[in-house]
Order: sequence, then structure tokens, then C-alpha cells
Amino acid sequence: MTRPGGMEQYVCAPEKAVFDIGDLPFEQGAFMEPLSCVLHGLERLDLAVASRVLLLGAGPIGLLLLQGMRLRGAAELVVADKNPDRAALAQSLGADQSLTNLDEIERDAYDAVVDATGAVTVMGRTLDFARPGWQDPALRSATRRAKDDGGGIPHFPQGADDPFLLHLPAEFLSGARPFEEQKYPVDSLISHRLPLEELQRGIEMIERGSEPVYKMMMLPNG
Repeated sequence: MTRPGGMEQYVCAPEKAVFDIGDLPFEQGAFMEPLSCVLHGLERLDLAVASRVLLLGAGPIGLLLLQGMRLRGAAELVVADKNPDRAALAQSLGADQSLTNLDEIERDAYDAVVDATGAVTVMGRTLDFARPGWQDPALRSATRRAKDDGGGIPHFPQGADDPFLLHLPAEFLSGARPFEEQKYPVDSLISHRLPLEELQRGIEMIERGSEPVYKMMMLPNG
């Protein structure tokens, strides 16, 4: 993402940074990086069976987290996203309840709170919803358990630590296995498929919010 060519048909990358995806379809291969981040977050979360979980954000990362936490035994999953279409999609993919307003969420009620928005203002409210009595080593003095793994990367104020330093998942090469085992169906997360020539239109579509966009695939070969 820091090299030229990311918006072109071809890009030159160091050999050490690429690997063969074998027979995996390209569209599933495009999900390997976000899914690897999700797997990394789920490993750190170490979700207890029958947990009550709140997920903030129902973008592609959030929806992958939703599926992953259900696979790992979450008993109840509540999802909140300000976009009604994304909230509805989350419910169709297995959420027990979907909300569009943080003020509708029950406070002090969840065993784990997972942020997948990348919005600093939302991340700051995670502790409002986690139930008392849990200790998280990453939150030294907190008496509640809340996690911000696997979500978006926020824009921290100038002078703060670079958030990219925290996103170094070791699970990247194992990202293909869940697809091969058909544990993570991703077709429902793809809302648009556009040729590379329509990249600008796709960007404008996302920025304007003119129609529901989940995961947009750019097809460099037409």
C-alpha cells in the first residue's frame, strides 16, 4: 500500500512480500488481508464460550468478525452501525440484534466489546458497554474488558504512536484456510464489482454514500 501501482493493472512488489494463493478464487484472495487481521484480533480476544458480545461497526471487517465470533462460541451478538443497510446485513449474517444508535445500547452488559469502526470517538465509548469485573492486560488500570482488535485504523492526533505499528498479524499466511474450509462465505459482503476504468466512480460512490457499499471489488482485467 506504500508502493506505486496499487491503482493499476500491474504492480511490482518484492518477492518476499508475495505468495501463491493456489486455486483460491481471486475474490476470496482479496479478502485474505482483512481476514488475517480478523483472525489476529480473535486470537487476542480469546473469546469465552457463551459470551455476550457487542460489535461496533458492520463494514467488511466487522462482518468478518461477526462470523468469526459466532464460530468461536459467542452466545449473543449485538451489532451497532450508523448505516441502516449495514446493520440489516449484519443481522442477516447472524447478529441477534442490530442497532443504529450507540445510545440504544445497554450499558455495563457485555463480556466483550469489539470496535471495528476505527473511529476514535466510538472507540472511546467501548468501556461504557463492557460489564464490570473484567480485567484486560492491554488496559492496565481498567476493571472492565474491552477489545479494539481487528477493526479499522483510526487517525490519531499528531504526536501519537503510529497505529500501523500495532497491526502486524502473524496469521496472514493462514488466511486462506478458512476459505478453503468454507467457514467464511464472503460473496454476500461484495456489493459492487467495477472495472478499473471506473475506479474514480467507485471512490465517489463510497465518499458520497449515494448507495449501500460494503466491499467493492475493482477488476483490473475488465
